[in-house]
Amino acid sequence: MIECKNLCKNFKIAKKEKGLFNSIKSIFKRKYEIKKALDNVSFTINDGDIVGYLGPNGAGKSTTIKIMCGILTPTSGTCTINGKIPYKDRTKYVKDIGVVFGQRSQLWWDVPVIDSFQLLKDIFKISNENYEKQLKLLTEKLDLKDLLHIPLRQLSLGQKMRCELAASLLHNPKILFLDEPTIGLDATSKLKVREFIKEINKTLGVTVILTTHDMNDIEALTNKIIIIGKGQILYNGSFDEIKQKYKNNKTIEIEFEEEYENLNIDKFEHIKSEGKIQTFKTTDENFHLADFITELSKNYKVIDVQVNSISLEEIISKMFEDLGV
Repeated sequence: MIECKNLCKNFKIAKKEKGLFNSIKSIFKRKYEIKKALDNVSFTINDGDIVGYLGPNGAGKSTTIKIMCGILTPTSGTCTINGKIPYKDRTKYVKDIGVVFGQRSQLWWDVPVIDSFQLLKDIFKISNENYEKQLKLLTEKLDLKDLLHIPLRQLSLGQKMRCELAASLLHNPKILFLDEPTIGLDATSKLKVREFIKEINKTLGVTVILTTHDMNDIEALTNKIIIIGKGQILYNGSFDEIKQKYKNNKTIEIEFEEEYENLNIDKFEHIKSEGKIQTFKTTDENFHLADFITELSKNYKVIDVQVNSISLEEIISKMFEDLGV
């Protein structure tokens, strides 16, 4: 279990003042300001959960993840993971976690992937038996057979990500931290990565903490989301609850027989005009397409009407707006 209680993290940042005199003066007497990255962050993640940790840039996501990985020490508050405090018991704790950062690699650039795996085996002190067993499983599940003897620099982005996932799981960790695991991947590679994450969660019971800006990752993988903004937890619960809350948000695209100016329809917000096509938005829970078309046709010559539910990106954006992020 992961339990964070009242986590606070402050960073001391040097103030840069204008002018040559002030710049010289700051060499001898520097002024600082305190930036609060986390402000009483509390949440619990149960074993076997797949949790999406969301928020805009600068919200505090990376700071929280670094504390949970043992890289940073909080200014105050506690973080306990499987009975260990990450930043105090780091040597023992790292054996329980795997980490994949979409923009950084834990594999060596110029050597074959299998050589990097061997080095990680020695670093984590994995027994020969457990290493061979886990390598066989990961090679099969991630289709790595033809990649193991190729230097990392010669692999495609999707192939690299599959190798990174394998590297993070060689020591059979209980928790996997994923930071933008599908960033830059093509559609096929994204599907493979998502399927693998779901499978290891189900078959091996690996707890997954996922940070991403790809809402399709969130919908496909998570059973719970935590939203952070300005260093504070804004939402902690089911993603289905979020979708249910905004299910009535719809866009209606109407194609008219002729162009209309200053078109207003009660209970509908006008979004854009493109010649004869007008787009509106509604949150009316009593909206019925047939009744709408009938009423609209009394005053306008309508050719076609198309109704679309709000997209996942729009749902999260709307949430941020409602929460004041």
